[in-house]
Amino acid sequence: MPQFILLERQGRVGIIRLNRPEKLNAWNAQMREEIVQALLAYDADEGIGSIIMTGAGDRAFCAGQDLEEAHGFDADRAEAWMREWERYYGVLRSLAKPTVMALNGVTGGSAFQVAMLGDVRVAHPGVKVGQPEINQGIASVTGPWLMNSMLGMSRTTELVLTGRMMDADEAYRIGMFHHVVPASEVMAKAIEVATALAAKPPIAMRLTKQRLCEMTEPAFRDAIDAGIRIQRESYASGEPARMMEEFYRKRGSKVKLAPRETA
Repeated sequence: MPQFILLERQGRVGIIRLNRPEKLNAWNAQMREEIVQALLAYDADEGIGSIIMTGAGDRAFCAGQDLEEAHGFDADRAEAWMREWERYYGVLRSLAKPTVMALNGVTGGSAFQVAMLGDVRVAHPGVKVGQPEINQGIASVTGPWLMNSMLGMSRTTELVLTGRMMDADEAYRIGMFHHVVPASEVMAKAIEVATALAAKPPIAMRLTKQRLCEMTEPAFRDAIDAGIRIQRESYASGEPARMMEEFYRKRGSKVKLAPRETA
């Protein structure tokens, strides 16, 4: 039984709901693996024609990486971490069935990347998306790969260097969001879209998605290799840990961070 996600079905639509609302649905290694297993199970289920991912509560789809977990990383753990992202992103990219991202609130960092890896994005006016990693001392590597192909180099550069978050209006204007509806209607719209996608001819859907994956595979592999190289250097420097400590200090948080591993 998954600990950090909830699973449900509506007709031929499989739904994965991230379920750590007290942490803004931020994910750790176990949660990501639960999501991967759910995605694979839905993709293999002939009764499922499409998949929705959304977040529990109304504050966040997902705040991205759980900083309490990432604080303790050294260079070797940072490399293993990148391999976990390779698995997660690789599964999302290779699904034969279409995915709809129902965004409900903050969608930052790696969650923003997961949202971009979905096929259709539904949001509401209160949604904020972006790559704030630089503000926590984390280098942005896989994010720019996805953003450049979707948004272009100029906007990608500005977003990853400032770490600012876009509102739903901006994300819709630049083509990142496909539908923006009132918050109370996000899931209904996502189910409507997912149901229509589930009704498409399955072989044509699988082969079309296969081709979309093939078109971007070289850049994906390059991003993972670069991520391993860059994150090893980043975490070996200790800067991410120092910036995370400062982040929690400014918030007056009593969170107990994992001790930093040193060689």
